[in-house]
Amino acid sequence: MRISGTERDVLRLFAVDLPEDEAQRFATAGETWPLREALDARTLREDFVDVVRVADLGEMPLSRYLREAHGVTEESLAGHGARVDALDGVVIALPAQAFGGTAQTLDVRAPLRWIGTFGEERAEPAGAPLHSEAARGTTDAGKPSDAAMSGRIASIALLVLFVLVGVMVWIAA
Repeated sequence: MRISGTERDVLRLFAVDLPEDEAQRFATAGETWPLREALDARTLREDFVDVVRVADLGEMPLSRYLREAHGVTEESLAGHGARVDALDGVVIALPAQAFGGTAQTLDVRAPLRWIGTFGEERAEPAGAPLHSEAARGTTDAGKPSDAAMSGRIASIALLVLFVLVGVMVWIAA
């Protein structure tokens, strides 16, 4: 299973074929990390690994959880919803961020079982695009503002006063 270094808006779902208590230990990083080893992954970011005990969802189907928690699209779940909802035990959801932008090839081994790869909704930028020269990276330097000039003059005056006080102290000593 190839992971592109530029991949985004993708979620991979795996079933863990272990009893629930063992599955939690399997997915927890420590000195060794059995999950990373079972994926044969070079890079796996623990912060993005979502370990889901299906029983904890109660009446919520797993497909709905994936839509609400990860933004998985209806289109990508089409034809897979019943199979996803039939899963029990522990599943692991790995969004593209879990692979840290590292191109790699996964060799999935037991106790993991790949269920599917699903698309996530693309985030739309908040707000309208900026239409100003500054947003394009160019600015009109122009002349400094009155406030900037006043600040420079005050800084020079303080520096002159500091030097005068220093000279007076040196003469007095």
